[in-house]
Amino acid sequence: MKKLNDQNLGRWLALGLLLLLVLIFGLLLVMPLANKNTALAKEQESLAFRLRQYQKILAQKNAIMDSMTNVEEQQTEQTYFNSQSTDALASAEMQDFIKKAIEEAGGQLSSTQTTPVSTSSDGFSRITVRVRMTGDSQTLRAVLYKLETATPLIVIDQLDIRPMRGIRNPVTRQMDQSNGLNINFQAVSFMRKKP
Repeated sequence: MKKLNDQNLGRWLALGLLLLLVLIFGLLLVMPLANKNTALAKEQESLAFRLRQYQKILAQKNAIMDSMTNVEEQQTEQTYFNSQSTDALASAEMQDFIKKAIEEAGGQLSSTQTTPVSTSSDGFSRITVRVRMTGDSQTLRAVLYKLETATPLIVIDQLDIRPMRGIRNPVTRQMDQSNGLNINFQAVSFMRKKP
């Protein structure tokens, strides 16, 4: 009987050891699979969310395309950009406009000089003219107003104003004050690049 109990006990221990090995092996195999399954479920949820976002964006595509078309039509109708066919013609037109604005304001144009045209990545050419002129503060105000309210749009950049030196009075040998100003600035206009 004792032998029988020892055999039963040995069998139960062997069976318990086998079950323990199966359990450990199962945990080593099942746990990574369960973790992988959880990670895949989270990734699937994330991808489903992104898919819904893209579907919303695609649903708005036609409205956005219509809006872009409207903006392009409005830009074409507006006269903010120079409409000349070449950069040289646009620059010449701008120089002529500046000359007339200075003369109408009572100033004196000393020189105009064009700089090389630069093209931005979004297809606009920047036409820049350096201007040197003389006049008083009223003349300067009138010229700046005329240029900044012009169409096509002209932007004033790098404005430098210096007083003119007075003239020595031959009788008193004193310097007479002058209201004159030496004025340097850059006038910038933009032009769409032709395809």
